[in-house]
Amino acid sequence: MKQLRRLYQQRLPQDCFTTPEFAQRLAAISTDLQEPLCVYLNRRGQVIRVGVGTLQQTKIPLLELPRYGAERLCGIRCITTTLKRNPPKTSNLTAMAIQRLDSLVTLTLTGQGFQRRGGGATGYVQEAYLAHLIPQPDPQIKERPYWMLSPPMSLEVLTQQDFLELVEGLEAEFRREFVAQAVDIDQDRVLLVGVQTAETSDTAFSETLTELARLVDTAGGEVLQELTQKRARPHPQTVIGAGKVQEVALAVQTLGANLVCFDRDLSPAQVRNLEQEFGVRVCDRTELILDIFAQRARSGAGKLQVELAQLEYMLPRLTGKGQAMSRLGGGIGTRGPGETKLETERRAIQRRIARLQKEVNQLQAHRSRLRQQRQKQEVPTVAIIGYTNAGKSTLINTLTNAEVYTADQLFATLDPTTRRLTVEHPTTGDPLTVLLTDTVGFIHELPPPLLNAFRATLEEVTEADALLHLVDLSHPAWQHQIESVSEILAEMPLLPAPVLLVFNKLDQVESDTLKQAKRLYPSALYIAASQRIGLETLRQQLAELVVESESPQVLEAWQQ
Repeated sequence: MKQLRRLYQQRLPQDCFTTPEFAQRLAAISTDLQEPLCVYLNRRGQVIRVGVGTLQQTKIPLLELPRYGAERLCGIRCITTTLKRNPPKTSNLTAMAIQRLDSLVTLTLTGQGFQRRGGGATGYVQEAYLAHLIPQPDPQIKERPYWMLSPPMSLEVLTQQDFLELVEGLEAEFRREFVAQAVDIDQDRVLLVGVQTAETSDTAFSETLTELARLVDTAGGEVLQELTQKRARPHPQTVIGAGKVQEVALAVQTLGANLVCFDRDLSPAQVRNLEQEFGVRVCDRTELILDIFAQRARSGAGKLQVELAQLEYMLPRLTGKGQAMSRLGGGIGTRGPGETKLETERRAIQRRIARLQKEVNQLQAHRSRLRQQRQKQEVPTVAIIGYTNAGKSTLINTLTNAEVYTADQLFATLDPTTRRLTVEHPTTGDPLTVLLTDTVGFIHELPPPLLNAFRATLEEVTEADALLHLVDLSHPAWQHQIESVSEILAEMPLLPAPVLLVFNKLDQVESDTLKQAKRLYPSALYIAASQRIGLETLRQQLAELVVESESPQVLEAWQQ
């Protein structure tokens, strides 16, 4: 222990990888211990960390390393010893790349050297290997080398090489490659990670990853790469296996990512474990959707509901700082750790959630009174439902000249919009007023916090006289989207109201897809809302739908 502590007093020349004296000293200690030794030095030549074990075992936690991104190295180099005359293992080289070390010097030692005075054997350096990272201009090339490993060299040759010249040249090359990618510093650089379990088909898994990439794009991020793994079941601690964790961590460092997004919900412990391994933020699908909702909410009601959903999601994911952030009491019986900062934050969030729930209940009651007034006026309501980005807002703008925000993005609008539409009664030909309501878009596996927080909005669906189910026929997974919407509707306390199935974006659909849809859904309508194709037929069908909702059979079913 004394010899290991004395290593911290050493200081090497700044332009040298190591000196012969320092290398032989490490060889002597490592042979004495019969264990590998890792010594980390900064660019001033000072020893900042000493570990007994391999580089993989003694690596610096990523959260403690400076984060410069993909354009710089971390400013720390490592000198390690090995008792076997072998080149460094891939695991050590991977650990070097994950930490973005300036370089890795591996000293191979002879088994037994000369006898030291006072007993005990010491070894000496037989040969050395030098490894360092190299720029990666194309992130799409798989199985590309991340590092360069020199052939074995003598200690004398190694000590004559210029360390600073190598590092400065590498960082200049890294910076050129990084700038050549035209990176927007305001965008999150995201790695997508997908886990395919036994019950998930290849098609469904591909659709999930594609949708996750669209969500990242909607949230304002840039997808750098997608990494996938097939497992019988997710790992309870890290979701993915240990080897894939190392692969993702390596990709984070080499591509300069600052966020890793998973295609499933993560537990608080899994997020904590993954962030320690990756050194960057980790988010799951629910958190990503909540972030999009926070960006898109415009009205006071929408912001209120988003804040409630975020707090309900955040509450079980709070982490404390221990007794250092505790509140101490005074007097007999009150001394000790007291109330931790974690408990204080948790109670404050619980109070805020309770207050928000009261406001959501008041909002729910207010909208209920508005609906009762409309029902007294005997004005039928039709709720436009459908998967997100199906074109619901475009349709209500086209039919009623509303000015709802529209964009080719997921969850472009969140706040419900109700507008009047006049159609002809199918029997008498008299003008018939209908209220059209644009609702929030549905998505596969809608997060429970969102479903609970948006109950005031979704009540526009549950108490509508009829439903207009809009489907984006141009989407490759349009059948899966119909199933997802049907599953969500089945979980809601809906009144027995007729549903009109309408396929949108007819102008972007291939003929084979159109034939398949007509064969599966012969009674559906086909329109192109942006091009005003099929809108007259839709108006007639809406009038028939509203009249059908007022039929005695529907009223009898409602009473039952």
